[in-house]
Amino acid sequence: MTDGCGAAAPTDLRLQAVVALAQDMAGALTPLEAVRAAAVRATDALSATMAAVSVWDRESGRLRVLVNHGELAAGEEELPADESYPVADFPEIVSYLEEHWTTGRLPRAWVQTSEDEAPDTAYASAGVGAFCQQRAAGLRRRGRACCLVAPIVLHGRAWGELYLARTVGLPVFTEADTDYATLLAAQISAGLAQTERVADLRRLAFTDALTGLANRRAVDARLESALKAHNRDNTVVSLVVCDVNGLKRVNDELGHEMGDRLLERFAQQLSMSAARLPGSLAARLGGDEFCLLAEGQKADDVVAVAEDLCTRALELTEGEGVACGVASTGDSIGPVTTPDRLFRLADAAQYRAKAARAAHPVVAGRSHGPGLAPDPTVLLADAADPHHRADGRRTGPSARFGNHDRRRFRGAAHSADPGQLLAAVLAALDQGGNRRTSHPADTLARLTTVAETAARLLNAVGWWISYVPPGSQLMRTAQHAVYRMTSGPSGNKAQTQRAQIEAPDAVFDLGHYPTTRQAVRGGSFALRVGAAGNDPAEEAVLVVSGYRGMVAAGGANPAGGWLVELFADDSTLPLGQIASALRALVAVALSGPASPPPA
Repeated sequence: MTDGCGAAAPTDLRLQAVVALAQDMAGALTPLEAVRAAAVRATDALSATMAAVSVWDRESGRLRVLVNHGELAAGEEELPADESYPVADFPEIVSYLEEHWTTGRLPRAWVQTSEDEAPDTAYASAGVGAFCQQRAAGLRRRGRACCLVAPIVLHGRAWGELYLARTVGLPVFTEADTDYATLLAAQISAGLAQTERVADLRRLAFTDALTGLANRRAVDARLESALKAHNRDNTVVSLVVCDVNGLKRVNDELGHEMGDRLLERFAQQLSMSAARLPGSLAARLGGDEFCLLAEGQKADDVVAVAEDLCTRALELTEGEGVACGVASTGDSIGPVTTPDRLFRLADAAQYRAKAARAAHPVVAGRSHGPGLAPDPTVLLADAADPHHRADGRRTGPSARFGNHDRRRFRGAAHSADPGQLLAAVLAALDQGGNRRTSHPADTLARLTTVAETAARLLNAVGWWISYVPPGSQLMRTAQHAVYRMTSGPSGNKAQTQRAQIEAPDAVFDLGHYPTTRQAVRGGSFALRVGAAGNDPAEEAVLVVSGYRGMVAAGGANPAGGWLVELFADDSTLPLGQIASALRALVAVALSGPASPPPA
């Protein structure tokens, strides 16, 4: 852009260079790309042999080089990892701003040569002559004849500098060059402001405003990428989902400002937990719900961090700890091919933790206690997803478009109204049918639909389906699901009895349970622990298992006798009033094609 003798290039060419610099910076995707584009254009525009853009890092008090371009000296890199200098060595970046910014004029560039150890006379009054020795010595050391330094001001504050140099044998920069460099620095400042706004918009799009953590959009993007890596090379992906307990109470009693402070303090704890899992992402999903996404970490390490997080959360003032669920592809949770399935598993684990008021995380795929295979958390998650298949893939419209209602089992409105129960279960049976029949052809599948739908509506602990072969008095478990844990009486004998009762292959002699025998023939009954008139044998089963109540209904078809049982804890809605409705639903399920359960 010069004639080789230091003379100014034609004005129109220099204006074109400013326009080109602006266009290049506008097209940059990151601030680093923007400053690199600025260095390249400035080198050409001023016929410099090299250019550098540096930023004033106020936290460290150093001038940090972001990019070098052109003929680099020994030790210089185009994108240096750690090239920085104490700002105290170059006080002109501050002093000339303080002197000239008060006048309202834009700080001008200035020239330093390798021979003169004082700045341009225009800046002699700035009192920085002694420090220009640093610049002059640096020029000689790198074989350069002169440099031109243009301050970059952003939002009224010193941001950094544009540094250009020429090697020995080339003309020294002129005053016209300093004017032009001042203009380029102003354009760089405008370009940085634009890039900063774009970065701010991106940051806002992927950041939670209250806590500064990532938001749900950022989690979805990272999780999709992580699962691609998992399905490609079996990288372990883990998801921790937490609900802050007691937030509603804090908001109602102490005000939303205190509630926000509780969320912010928990976010700090979550951020520190993420630091223990390099590369993990801490996020707020919304409201009182947070998550931690880890990729490439062992499942046990993630669980250990979740355990520590639960402990730390209990120490937060005004808080009541957190309910924490963990799902990891490193555990026995079956195939995970979609983000939705991993979220459902983590949500189901968190739901069980919250329902049980657990002070420790619940981990999907890790059954706690006997008789819980398949894992109750996995059963809960998959029961909430009607499109889930055993191979981990999904069917139906959500397989293509995604199912954003990932917490159906949590969001369902609980109700003990018999009319709502009948409507909900019959709708579920119809939804599970095919073109030739109004309901699923498999007896056990139809009864499972009845049990699952009723248990979710009633917020039951779990359900059991039992089968009695034709002509037999022995009843065995055909299918079951446990949604949350209960605690029975302490003692080894009681624990042994519970294990025997809840074992999937447990067999009951109906000769000892007359009420159940009557139900298998087409009746129903409900029990509540401690109520008068309970059958002692039936109540003993409840007490040992740690349940507070139950409702059962049964019937028979050509394949044999069947019994559906729903079990309750203190959180379950009353069961007594739905016994008759459950019996009618079991009768509907048994009216279709008959088939015994798998052997």
